[in-house]
Amino acid sequence: MTDRHALPLYLQISEMLIREIGAGRLADGARLPPERDYAAQLGISVGTLRKALGDLADKGLLRRVQGSGNYIRAKADVQSVYAFFRVELLEGGGLPTADVLSLDRVTKSADLPDFGASAQAWRIRRLRRLNGIPAVLDEVWLDASYAPSLTVRDLSDSLYLTYREKLNLWITSAEDRMSIAPVPDWAPAEFGPKPGVQMLLATRVSLTADGTRAEVSRGYIDTSVATYIARLK
Repeated sequence: MTDRHALPLYLQISEMLIREIGAGRLADGARLPPERDYAAQLGISVGTLRKALGDLADKGLLRRVQGSGNYIRAKADVQSVYAFFRVELLEGGGLPTADVLSLDRVTKSADLPDFGASAQAWRIRRLRRLNGIPAVLDEVWLDASYAPSLTVRDLSDSLYLTYREKLNLWITSAEDRMSIAPVPDWAPAEFGPKPGVQMLLATRVSLTADGTRAEVSRGYIDTSVATYIARLK
């Protein structure tokens, strides 16, 4: 099942640049290439690039100097669609996208941390990519009380964005725990590690502003191509 809603192209570019800045691959004060050259390098139109750069400027990450160019302004605590996504390519950064493998309303698994008010949850299984490279096998459990109905077409590459826009559900904090676990048997062939292979597992509990546990997710990270990283500033 691969029908998904990608983010608008300008926002994909903006988010990619935010992650490049966060990874230190675009340093504070760095001058970006001329817009026409940069657009050609990225394979997008100049108009799309300018919209992406405008988004960066609005977030305080870009200084636009008339007649001189666009300069990076690195800072912490940026409002980003992927602010909570802590997995990057080994060389840093990488634009996250997701292929939905399945979406089912099921009884919560007994081995999950306690969360939500319902006995059921929406289980979303995805293959997450960074710059198109399969990197994380993702299993998300959203408490069913937040969504009487949910379809694959409702899902964005960023589930937190889907929650805000479709369900009026705001995730404001998360707790991650790292462990080692075998790749599950539902892993697609595109995910490099085979079922049963021991992998780095990130188990996340996502919370709303009042501290309610709304979602639990399990991400199996292919450490041959990606890594989990948390930057403290």
